[in-house]
Amino acid sequence: MRKKWEFYNTNQEKVKQIAEKNNINKLLATILVNRNIVEDEQINVFLNPTRKNFHNPLLMPDMEIALNRVLKAIENNEKVIIYGDYDVDGITSTTVLKSFLADRGLYVDSYIPNRLDEGYGLNNEAIDKIAQEGYTLMITVDCGISANKEIDYANTLGIETIVTDHHEPGEILPNAIAVVDAKRKDNKYPCRDLAGVGVVFKLIQAIGQKLNLDEKEYLKYLDIVCVGTISDIVPLVDENRVIAKLGLLLVSQTRNMGLKSILISSGYKNVDSNTISFGVAPRINASGRMGHQEQALQLFLSTDVNEVKELTAKLNGYNTKRQEIEKDIFNEAKKKIEKENLAENSVIVVAGNGWHHGVIGIVASKITENYFRPTILLSFDDDLGKGSGRSIPGFDLHNALTKCDDSLYKFGGHAMAVGVTVEKDKYELFKQELQQIAEENHIQDIVPIIKIDAELNLSEVTREWVESLQKLEPFGEGNKMPLFAFRNLKIDSIRALSEGKHLKLTLQDNNVIINAIGFNMGELTNEYRIGDKIDVVGILEINSFNGVDNIQINLKDVMKSL
Repeated sequence: MRKKWEFYNTNQEKVKQIAEKNNINKLLATILVNRNIVEDEQINVFLNPTRKNFHNPLLMPDMEIALNRVLKAIENNEKVIIYGDYDVDGITSTTVLKSFLADRGLYVDSYIPNRLDEGYGLNNEAIDKIAQEGYTLMITVDCGISANKEIDYANTLGIETIVTDHHEPGEILPNAIAVVDAKRKDNKYPCRDLAGVGVVFKLIQAIGQKLNLDEKEYLKYLDIVCVGTISDIVPLVDENRVIAKLGLLLVSQTRNMGLKSILISSGYKNVDSNTISFGVAPRINASGRMGHQEQALQLFLSTDVNEVKELTAKLNGYNTKRQEIEKDIFNEAKKKIEKENLAENSVIVVAGNGWHHGVIGIVASKITENYFRPTILLSFDDDLGKGSGRSIPGFDLHNALTKCDDSLYKFGGHAMAVGVTVEKDKYELFKQELQQIAEENHIQDIVPIIKIDAELNLSEVTREWVESLQKLEPFGEGNKMPLFAFRNLKIDSIRALSEGKHLKLTLQDNNVIINAIGFNMGELTNEYRIGDKIDVVGILEINSFNGVDNIQINLKDVMKSL
């Protein structure tokens, strides 16, 4: 698939100034300039954040109302329930708030809906149970901002609600006693993009400050807050970066038995954003995807070594099962796509019977990535097809679905990810309508863009340069790993790994040779030969193998040199 290489228009004079003033190398300064981090205070907070860089929690909408209502509940010894979500953000949010409030002597329990039976968010059946058990205050975490009807229903049952959320609100806010969400239109809080667990952290910070607690009473949860923040793919800038950077330091020495156990079982040697994104998050998410969300929560809350060991094994098992189901659905969907030539369409819509609803969204993401087309996968059970969609940059999938009124039963989501329900007898109409909308938006003209930080020569790449890039950690949304281009490299050796799946190269420029790895690029062994000259884009990293460290390029794109 052709990709467009797009270089930053870097101000080299600014690079020189920042490098000299901050005593950092040219490569690091280049990336800071490319990220528009150029002011002294910005640079200092980005590279060396401290707990002093947290914003005042009382700037958040309704925060003072929320903290005062919680303090009232503590004073009156009320029964309080936390209503969460089944993903990592929801699980970590529930863990942090439940643990903090329990330490304040409050009787607090939690409710997390089952993804497969109840779906996302509040529902009246759950609220009935909460009322029957005598809870007088419900605090939502990572949900609630769109639950107007359900919160109205809770009000009729004598349950007061505090909403803490980070999703976009509708035109009318829920009728809760407090709605703490930095995406409110009247928000004055400096960081709009906190994860759900970030909002919870601000709540416990506000309570802690009001009660004149030692800072450690809320800062000690930064390891769990960091896990939820990185996993929820919010932009890792501003306060999210402070949370993630400081939190990772705590993760590496965490006292949370469940987190420590899942870290060890993941097999990652270093604790960084990759460890969280690819080691911890999939295991926690798998629990919710397979309908066992309570076990992920209990893992983080447990202080029993045997229970932690048992729960870790279960979560690893759910993740393995999720991977197997995901692979089966992906292969089945791919066969349908190739058989029906769906990849030639502007948008891919494919359906199957009995596909697992907890996994179908991941498969939609993989197909979107594989074909670079907006994709919707549906699983039909009886006369209704339920599924998930993922889009590509430049095409607002949610907006497109608003124009499919004739064929859609219901839908929700945002520009890049949606959930949809389609009636079987309107499936073909839905495909036609969406295809027409995609064609009108000229999807075929959209190509993936690779943003490149700098073009380098192999001779100037040193270990010190590569290691210095770790100062930019944690990487994630809003702070992508830097990419570099190298031109006119001669292929010194080339082979496929893992039964043809991956690509292994050694590349030469004059007398300098470097290793390169291309994951899922194994087919390029049929296109290139030893001696060919190529241009490559990739990530610079240190590869440790058999006790030997070598610089290597983690390839993201390859093309023949002109």
